[in-house]
Amino acid sequence: MAKELARELVNAGVHFGHGANRWNPKMAPYIFGKRGNIHIIDVKQTLKGVLIAKKLLAELVSSGSDVVFVGTKRQAQKAVEGAAAKCQMHFISQRWLGGMLTNFRTVRSRLQRLEQLEAMEQSGTMEKESKKQASRLKREMRKIFTNLDGVRRMSRLPGCVVVVDAKKEYLALREAKRLGIPTIGVLDTDSDPDTVDVAIPANDDSIKAIALILSELADAVAVGKTMMSLKPDVSVASGTAKRGRSRRVLARADGDDTLAAVEAMVSDADSEAEAQAFDLTATPEASASDVVPAPESDEQIVS
Repeated sequence: MAKELARELVNAGVHFGHGANRWNPKMAPYIFGKRGNIHIIDVKQTLKGVLIAKKLLAELVSSGSDVVFVGTKRQAQKAVEGAAAKCQMHFISQRWLGGMLTNFRTVRSRLQRLEQLEAMEQSGTMEKESKKQASRLKREMRKIFTNLDGVRRMSRLPGCVVVVDAKKEYLALREAKRLGIPTIGVLDTDSDPDTVDVAIPANDDSIKAIALILSELADAVAVGKTMMSLKPDVSVASGTAKRGRSRRVLARADGDDTLAAVEAMVSDADSEAEAQAFDLTATPEASASDVVPAPESDEQIVS
């Protein structure tokens, strides 16, 4: 399974990084080498990151947490929306509004405003307004729908944030770190791996590579949902109900515990993923040249 995924990643061009003059030195452990002026990403590290991220997502979703896929660059928008639709989770594909997580209460109020405007449009109340007022209300509704439609079903803070291009989505990563929310990031050679909890080094400009990685993560979310449905409801079985708490207080109070649990999950999955990833070169039919094919010339890379 790991070998097939590795070959699909190579065929998708996941191993092509940015130019050597744009690299971040912290990405050195994830770089296989350099061809001409282009860095080549180590596919074994990419596979290792994908396997760790899948195990983490399955564990978090099985415990009842939600996942938000974030990718506002043009190459990632359709892939993010497709992955979220595949696993019935939330997404942000147009613009990350400041305070999406840290000011979640205000975001929920804007979604309530969207429902109010949609109800006015369906009932015909909006058409009874003056032409100028109706135009203003429709413009407001379109703006809220474009920015927040992907999270309109998210009634609580997510348990994990998955971003494409950590350098571009730095606002989402900052807010998640402040609230103690685990993060998974698809990073190119110009990004900082310290900004995410689980790094997946890959070509974040390849539409096919992004779609393949997010599809694998969406499958892990679906597995986590299946695991959650098979778990017995402890609160119902014991006849007790948990008392609700403020989401803001919960995020700040349990942030350290959440990060500690994530670190434990990653450390447990690290050895397993590393064994599967590095097993690619353990057999004669899979060599280093199969994982990262060297192009014949620099022009082939640039093209």
